[in-house]
Amino acid sequence: MELLANAKINLTLDILRRREDGYHDLQMVMQSVTLADELTVVPAQGEEGTALSDLHFLPTGGKNLAQMAAAAFRSATGRGGEVDVSIRKHIPVCAGLAGGSADAAAVLRAMNALTGAGLSPLELAKIGERVGSDVPFCALGGTALAEGRGEVLTPLASLPPCHIVVCKPPFSISTPQLFSRVNVRKIVRRPDTAGVIAALGAGDLTGVARRMYNVFEDVLEPRRLAEINEIKSVLIDCGALGASMSGSGPSVFGLFDSPAKAGDARDALLENYRDVFLCRPV
Repeated sequence: MELLANAKINLTLDILRRREDGYHDLQMVMQSVTLADELTVVPAQGEEGTALSDLHFLPTGGKNLAQMAAAAFRSATGRGGEVDVSIRKHIPVCAGLAGGSADAAAVLRAMNALTGAGLSPLELAKIGERVGSDVPFCALGGTALAEGRGEVLTPLASLPPCHIVVCKPPFSISTPQLFSRVNVRKIVRRPDTAGVIAALGAGDLTGVARRMYNVFEDVLEPRRLAEINEIKSVLIDCGALGASMSGSGPSVFGLFDSPAKAGDARDALLENYRDVFLCRPV
C-alpha cells in the first residue's frame, strides 16, 4: 500500500501546568498540511519488519516510530503480520513538524486498511498514544484541539483555504531542554486558543492568524529566538496574515490568503534557507 504521511503545524501551543508524573498538560490547535512523506507498506520479507528511508541516520528496526506503530497495531487488534516500510522523506527531521509521528500514523492507517480492521481515525489515534505524543493527532488529521500530552483530541472546524509557507532553519532544538526551561507560573504571553477556535468556526482566516502563538518561543536561547523572529519578519513583510513557530521548533510558518504573496515569501526565504516549503491545509 502506498500512502502519504502529512506533516502538522501548531496554530497554537500553550503549556497549562506541570503534572505529577513530570510531563506537562498542553493545549494546542493543530493542523495537517500537504507537506508529506511518501510511504510504501508491504508484508515483511524476513522474520522481522524493517523501516528503510532515504536518510541513512534514521533507525531501520524496532526503534523506528513506523515499526513501533506496526507493533502497537498488532498488539491492540490481534491483526496483521510484520511489515516492511519504505519512507521517502520530504518532512525535515527534528523540525517541530511531526515527521516521525506522521510516518507512524500512516502505518496505522495502512495496517487498518490492509487487515480490514475497520477502525475509525479516533480509534487509530488511541493506538497511537502508545507510540508518541503527536501520533494521535497525525492519525486523526485535519484540524483539532489537542490536550493532555496531545492524546486528548477534539476535532475542530477546518482551517479556511489558504497558502502556508514553512521554513526550517539549519539547526535543531531539544524538546526536553525547552520543557526544562518552562516555568508555567511565569508564562506571560499565551495564545488566544478560544479565539482561534471561534475564528475557525466562523471561517475567519485573519482571525486565526492574528491569534496564533507558541509559548516555547519565550524560552528559546537568544540567538535561536533572533533567527526565528527574522524568519517571521520575512513572512510578515511578504504579506503573511500571521506567523508562528511550530511545535518545539525550529520550523516557522506563515498563513497567506494570496498565492502570489506566499510565493514571494518562499522565494525570499530560499535566498538564505534550504528547507522552505509551500503547502496548504489538509
